[in-house]
Amino acid sequence: MAKIKLTKSAVDTAEVTGKDYELRDTIVPGFLCKVTAHGRKVFMLQYRTNWGERRKPKIGQFGELTVEQARSIAQDWLADVRKGDDPSAAKLAARMAPTVKELCEQFIEEYSRPRNKPRTIDSYQGYIDRHILPALGKLKVPDVTRAHITTLMKDKARIGVTANRVLACLRKMFNMAEVWGYRPDGSNPCRHVPKYREDGETRYINNEELARLYAYLDRADAQGLEHPTVTLAVRLQFEFSARMTEIRTLEWAWVDFENRRVVWPDSKTGDMSKPMSEAAYQLLRNAPRIDDSPYVCPAIFDAKKPLPDSTYYNGWKRILGRAEVAHVGTHGIRHRAATDIANSGIPIKVGMALTAHKTVTQFMAYVHAEDDPVRAAAEKVATLRRGAIDGQAQAAPTPTAPASVLAVADGEKTRTSQGNYRPYRHRKSPTRAVPPGTKRAGSPSTKAPETAIA
Repeated sequence: MAKIKLTKSAVDTAEVTGKDYELRDTIVPGFLCKVTAHGRKVFMLQYRTNWGERRKPKIGQFGELTVEQARSIAQDWLADVRKGDDPSAAKLAARMAPTVKELCEQFIEEYSRPRNKPRTIDSYQGYIDRHILPALGKLKVPDVTRAHITTLMKDKARIGVTANRVLACLRKMFNMAEVWGYRPDGSNPCRHVPKYREDGETRYINNEELARLYAYLDRADAQGLEHPTVTLAVRLQFEFSARMTEIRTLEWAWVDFENRRVVWPDSKTGDMSKPMSEAAYQLLRNAPRIDDSPYVCPAIFDAKKPLPDSTYYNGWKRILGRAEVAHVGTHGIRHRAATDIANSGIPIKVGMALTAHKTVTQFMAYVHAEDDPVRAAAEKVATLRRGAIDGQAQAAPTPTAPASVLAVADGEKTRTSQGNYRPYRHRKSPTRAVPPGTKRAGSPSTKAPETAIA
């Protein structure tokens, strides 16, 4: 083991002896060049960590790096060691870091499956397969930058809503990458990446449309125009202010007629319990029960299965068309029911219990401001304002118009009309009084002439 000052000529002339040996630098402690039995010359740094472990990581190969470049890296590494870092462990961690593909698999198995509902898991998997893996799958997790995320979002601009959902999925994945130690805390590359605007808003079913809708439902049930399972589902969704899935999957075992309550053991927001109104009680009491079917609204062709999404949605769409109501998704039922609850005057806490919302913000997002009450409120405010103005006007004396304020005769030319434009505050025309509080207001030439006393 020779100790010399490592230079280009010294490394160049190092002989191949058929076995490994080292040339150690006399300038930087621990910096060395290893000459292998096959003639490769590799720069390395030997050091001891603050907790006493020996390390000898590779810096680079001679030819790829010059002696001075390798020495500079060795000095930087030694400085990091003195700070308590371990460059060798950092290199190993970077080499062993998972790819985004591996992070996706771990995210689904270790985070999503124990916590999320099957539909959410399927959504995450769809975003991963269709959008995330093709763009980022081969990258190492620590190497993903904000520029990668921004590029991905830009490529998905034409599907802005989906791009926002992909961004939310990525943000959660990289949060978990920090928890699992794959990235430093606070390094999530999705931070500050803006979402696309989402203009979609559920249309409100107004009173006239609601009346036409229920008139058709009554006629459809009386004349057999629609399948009774579909009309029952629509009516129940209105009564319980429920989500479509909660009505489709409703089971008879969850219905407690004695206490007039329905208990969902699982829903989007967890277990849920709602009381029955008299209308809901009568609907469920008179609903037909199919033998061997656990569902209140079973599938039409297989009673052992719940009513499919497509059957319910297409039935609702057909009902709207026949009732001459503009199209709105089935979630419009929940919006209308939530608005009725809010307008009923009951406390918000009670309204949230009826809709099964967890926060006031969520509940109020479903409440629509109807035109008639808003218009009436605007008229009331305008009337109060006008009353205040009229009352003050009657109490105050009528001001005398200054002599400078004269009507402009037809065809009379003013400086402004002749094209000599000036800012309004500088105009001096017979049609404009002197503004109070200005310098001109106190000058004799601009004061109104005093009325002669007889």
